[in-house]
Amino acid sequence: MSDRTTGRSTGVFAISVAAEMLSMQVQNLRVYERRGLVDPDRTTGGTRLYSHDDLDQLARIRDLLAEGLNLAGIARVLALEAKVHELEKANQLLRAEQPED
Repeated sequence: MSDRTTGRSTGVFAISVAAEMLSMQVQNLRVYERRGLVDPDRTTGGTRLYSHDDLDQLARIRDLLAEGLNLAGIARVLALEAKVHELEKANQLLRAEQPED
């Protein structure tokens, strides 16, 4: 998912807290994880810990569900959005390397 070295990507919220913050059901968060839509950190005991980035991802899932997409469609949208982000970063790097005219 995201680089686990930044503060926004470090898991800090238990599943019940994350669900409450997003007005979602705990069992839905488990389903989204099983479907590969979110990848929370785990403690050594196996407890899920959601990061701020995970919460953003879950909010995006919630919004896409509200728009009528199913989980397969959401997985595709999220993959395409990640690819666009990756290409935008690569494009910025290439532009920065170009000599000024």
